[in-house]
Amino acid sequence: MKISVDHPRCEGHGLCADQAPDVFSLDDDAELTYHFEGTDVPDEHQPAARAAVNACPVAALRVLS
Repeated sequence: MKISVDHPRCEGHGLCADQAPDVFSLDDDAELTYHFEGTDVPDEHQPAARAAVNACPVAALRVLS
């Protein structure tokens, strides 16, 4: 499973990091880091990653595969 992040759309709410802290994090400036950029999300993190995508209030995250 891969996830696309629309960084300009992200407003730094942090719900993704709350749902999947091993997949997403926010720095002190509320800038999003996606820890699996360019690779598949490991199987053990996929349920949390899907929950994070669904939790984003501005639809900045999208499951690609």
